[in-house]
Order: sequence, then structure tokens, then C-alpha cells
Amino acid sequence: MSDLLAAIKSVLTDGDVLSGRDATERLAGIWRSDTIQAEIIVRPTSTAEVAAVMKLCHARNQHVVVHGGLTGLVHAGDTRSSDVVISTERMNRIEELDTLGRTMTLQSGVPLQLVHEAAEAAGLMFPVDLGARGSCQIGGNVSTNAGGLRVIRYGMTRDNVLGLEAVLSDGSVVSSMNHMLKNNSGYDLKHLFIGSEGTLGIVTRLVLRLRSALPARHTALVAFPEFSAVLKFLSYVDGALSGNLSAYEVMWPDFFLYQRDKVGGAATQIGDEHPFYAIVESLGADQEREADVFEAALMRAHEEGLLADALVAKSGAESAAIWRIRDEVEHLFKLGQVMFFDVSLTTAPMADYVAEVRARVNALPFDGHFFAYGHLGDGNLHFSVALDGDLEVHRHAIEEAVYVPLRALGGSVSAEHGIGLEKQPWLGISRSDTELALMRRLKHALDPKGLLNRDKIFTYDGEQLPSR
Repeated sequence: MSDLLAAIKSVLTDGDVLSGRDATERLAGIWRSDTIQAEIIVRPTSTAEVAAVMKLCHARNQHVVVHGGLTGLVHAGDTRSSDVVISTERMNRIEELDTLGRTMTLQSGVPLQLVHEAAEAAGLMFPVDLGARGSCQIGGNVSTNAGGLRVIRYGMTRDNVLGLEAVLSDGSVVSSMNHMLKNNSGYDLKHLFIGSEGTLGIVTRLVLRLRSALPARHTALVAFPEFSAVLKFLSYVDGALSGNLSAYEVMWPDFFLYQRDKVGGAATQIGDEHPFYAIVESLGADQEREADVFEAALMRAHEEGLLADALVAKSGAESAAIWRIRDEVEHLFKLGQVMFFDVSLTTAPMADYVAEVRARVNALPFDGHFFAYGHLGDGNLHFSVALDGDLEVHRHAIEEAVYVPLRALGGSVSAEHGIGLEKQPWLGISRSDTELALMRRLKHALDPKGLLNRDKIFTYDGEQLPSR
């Protein structure tokens, strides 16, 4: 690959290239101990540089894998030694923040936390938020159509992107940098790339939709006597807060109690004996008035038997401590090797589904820990399975326990993390043969040589990566 390496270096103006051990000693992900296999990592600084590199790769039939913050959980960034990585880490410039139009134009390598900070400094907000905000990049959020904590009010990443620019496998550039809320002129091409996990094109620039900042934030940790109360309270509190409900994170007691003991703080004031817990948060404009509305809503719910207990955060520090219970899932790694799942289904069968998955996992021949939690307000459940032993021996059986029951429920094997390599064998549970065939036709239309993120989501050329 020495000739390709030299050719790539010749077309980069400001970007650079890592090769050999400088590339292969990098970790394959922020929660992983294995390293990148690709021996060339290209770090461009502009769309033009990405396009120039892709033209060279296309002419040589060179496979390319796109890397952002490497916070993904489905192995979508895994590489072979023969691959070239294009990393967007140096494409980290915010180009424009339009306070009147409430848009932000930026490169795809900007970390999500910096997007939040820039918007907040201008009196605005970007509502997509997730626990990996300090490491993940906005381009990765777009490529996976990330969800996160506020989907119930603001939707997925898809709902907060107005326009984008992407480089196709042959190096051509599709620039659809729309700044308008309404543009109904033909196909909305940005949606081809949002959620496609880098398989159809490399997202390089974006136009994000911002919202007015909402300074009044109210957070509570609540406990429920039964699952029916979890669902009834969601409906009740959404109406009682007049549309201000922004997050509804439900936790089964195994997850809550383990995380609370690791995090500590104000959450220790709530009882241990309850079968369900949730973090409830509202965002609004009037701190004092909405605090009264928030607390009154919780009090009425308690009086009506929907809540068994409630702890209202009295400060930003208490609110942050409550959220750490949900965000700091790295504590689970202290229990051994961990598998993370994100699925979605309608809310009515959730309790029975979780009970079935728990029973299936507990029946497997290993000692481990099963945790359930999620963004229940938008139908998204997360499971974590931790065991002290060789996870790979049990991987297929654990995945089968989680995914197979979804078929009868019409659920999805991926709510927000994507498919990558991890969920590829199970995609047929959520997508029909006709849908999969159309996905392949789209892939062939935009990337006929199959050069971009080869075999992610589904196999394209019949060859698969070696078993992990």
C-alpha cells in the first residue's frame, strides 16, 4: 500500500496520515481494549480532502472505513489490515452560528459537547443529548441517527438536521446544505445518509437546527409500585407539564441500585424496595412558576397512588448526581465483560418482554448480571449483560435471548445504536426481505464497488469479517 500512501499524502493540504504502528496502536473504541487493524489512517481537514482521498481509493478499489469518536457499540468501525480509515477528528470547525435563523453550520468531527456549549453561549440549544457527549462526534450521531435522552420531546438526530454534505465512494460531493425548515423540492437527499452508518457516503458538513434555550430545568427521581403506574404516570405527567416533559428514563431495580451505590449523592435518599424507578425532567422558560407546577404534578401523582416515592433535585448539583446514575454506565465494566443492547417496542408489552428476556438470560449456563433500563417515553429499552468469563462463548445465546422475542411483538433490534456488524445476523427480525433488497439496491446505486464500510449493516460482497 506504499504507492497509495504516497498518493494520499500528495493530495492533502492540511490533513495528515498515520501509518504503521502509529495507526495500529490506536484503540478500536473508547470502551475497548483491542486496537485498530487498518495500517493507514487519513485525517483530512475538509470536504475537498475527503473527496480527493476517495477518488484515489475508488480508482484502486480500496476499501474505506469511516471513524468518528469511536463511541459506537455495534462494531461499525471495525477494520481489516487492508482497509484505509478516514477519521474526521480534524474536521472539527464550527463554521457559522446563525442566531436569527437558529442554525449551526459545522464540520462533522465536532464533538457533541462542543455543539451544546456553542449553542448555549448564543442563548440557544441543540437538543440531542447522550451520555457519550464528551467523546462522540456530531457526524457519528448523524450517521447512526442517534437518539439519546430527549427523543420524547425533540425526536432523533434525524429530526434536528436541516442539511448536510457527503462524499460518495467515487469522490463526488453531494452538497445539500439546506438552512430552511421547509423545503419540499423533490427527494430530501440528506435522509439517505442519516442513519446509514457510513455505508452510502461520508458525511463531512452539517446544518443543525437549534432551539431557543430553556433555562428552567427540573429533575426528579421517582419510584413506582408497579409497571402499570410507570405507563400511567408517563401519560399523566406529559399533560400536567403542558408539553415541557423532556426526559423519562425508567430503570429496573437491579440497574438503579447498582448504579446508585456507585454514584452516591442525593439519590441515596430514595428507598431500595421499589420495583421500578425513573428520572423525570422538564425544560421550560420560567424557573419559579414551573417549579411549582412540577412539584404539584408529582404530589398529585403520589396522592393518586401512581408514585411510591419521589426526590426532587433542589440544585444543579443534585440534578447532575441523579443523571449520573443513568449516564455513567462504565461502572458496569467493573463486573466483567459486558454486552449492551438497545431495542424498541410498544410500551404495553414491555414488562412481560423484559421478564421473558431476563428468564432466558438467567437460564443460560453462566453466572452474570442482567440490567434493564431505557428511554421508555419513546419505547427504547436498554439491556446490559455482564459476566466474569469468556463472553464470546455465550454471545450468540445471549443475543438470541434478547432479539428472538421481538419478532412476535413487532419490535426493533436497534432503537438508536445502529446495526454495524453486531446486529447484522438479527436484522431480518425487524426488516422484511423486500426492505433488505431495497437497501441493497440503494447501496449498489451509491457505492457499486462496495468500498464504504464494507459489510456493515449487511454483507455486500459475500465476504464477512473474521469472528470477533
